[in-house]
Amino acid sequence: MASAVQRLDRVVKAYDVRGTDEDLDPEVARALGVGIAEELGAPGPQGEVLLGHDMRPSSPVVVEALTAGITSRGVDVRHLGLVSTDALSFAAGHLHRAGAMVTASHNPAGHNGIKLCRAGAVPVAIDTGLARVRDVARRVLVDGTPPPVDPPGAVHHDRIDDAFVAHVHRMIDTSVLRDVRIAVDAGNGMAGRVVPLVFADLPVEVDELYFELDGSFPNHPANPLDPANLADLARHVVDHDLPLGLAFDGDADRVFAVDETGRPVSSSLVGAVVAERLLARNPGATVLYNLICSRTVPEVIEAAGGVPVRTRVGHSFIKARMAETDAVFAVEHSGHYYFRDFYRADSGLVAALVLLEAVAEQDRPLSEVVAPHDRRVASGERDLVVDDPAETVERVASALADDAAAVDRLDGLTVDVGAAWANLRPSNTEPVLRLNVEGDDRAAMQDLLDRVTAIVADPHHA
Repeated sequence: MASAVQRLDRVVKAYDVRGTDEDLDPEVARALGVGIAEELGAPGPQGEVLLGHDMRPSSPVVVEALTAGITSRGVDVRHLGLVSTDALSFAAGHLHRAGAMVTASHNPAGHNGIKLCRAGAVPVAIDTGLARVRDVARRVLVDGTPPPVDPPGAVHHDRIDDAFVAHVHRMIDTSVLRDVRIAVDAGNGMAGRVVPLVFADLPVEVDELYFELDGSFPNHPANPLDPANLADLARHVVDHDLPLGLAFDGDADRVFAVDETGRPVSSSLVGAVVAERLLARNPGATVLYNLICSRTVPEVIEAAGGVPVRTRVGHSFIKARMAETDAVFAVEHSGHYYFRDFYRADSGLVAALVLLEAVAEQDRPLSEVVAPHDRRVASGERDLVVDDPAETVERVASALADDAAAVDRLDGLTVDVGAAWANLRPSNTEPVLRLNVEGDDRAAMQDLLDRVTAIVADPHHA
């Protein structure tokens, strides 16, 4: 069996803590709790740490161990109970406290994790505090737990449901949400708890699919990024002649949509619709989009009178850039939508409701709402296993140099050949390159996709 330090090193990732239940066991979680207290907490009410968790069977065990570690350093813990990640982010902003959310998001059963933020919902990644949390935890595992602080931190219990729902409702125009019937697939995740709370007082009828909280995911994985996990939702939407369906991931901070034909609608198109509506309320505002989003997104932002700003992939980069630019909204290709008025945190629920506004106000199904923006063809993200990611990226850059209208290195390599563009980014955790290609039509997309994959596959290609 791996040592505790080895288990710790396996679960601490670039943006959060995540791994199997065997690795994120009580010993490792308690040590991380000490690190969280040292990095994010302080004695007294203002220095308490908010602690929420999802429905996974191991979550109460991790919460108990984190609580023991945090309170051993004299830092108070405020338990929020079962919450979605965006509800925890809201609480961290609303109460101005640091927070820890116990969840493995869309990962399979048998996994768990911890997402951290500072007071105000400021994210904590490896280079903004998570490495220090890990290093303190490593010292605890090697040298033993330091003598407990006297008195230890107190444990409080609180619910933030009412404040969360009220805040979400203030961010949308509830007057246009009338007589709409939709389907929502919660995937047995936290949407099964928060969607009924948020929709209870709205004039929207929700057909509920898999709303029972069950971290064993008996129906399908809570990962709607995989189209296979949208099949039940798509079938229900078509069978019941609904204008759209929504699917949330395990911790309910991401949302994905299918139109009335059951076709998955890309996050870029959803983001374009949301951006339009927010810019109508905030004329001239800045909107961020990561570099994997469709080229349609900045075009829509500009047409709506906004200022588009392109960013790297990753929530910590996006939230920092939002603070710098006072952006009203940001969209990621992976189903994350960030809102300035939601403490710059991402919320699938807020994005879903703004999308519903557009469908209800136009009284048209989703395909017709997004049709004005649905003008390009994307490959979807492909994982390419390679021996040397850095060398492979340079080989692709060299091979396409003569045909490139533009090249940039904002995040990996992006090559624009006019009718199509491709981005190739190294993974943070494995020898994999993530490839995204978009074209003005299918032929242009397929041509560039074939060229890049051929170059990657041939180590002798120059």
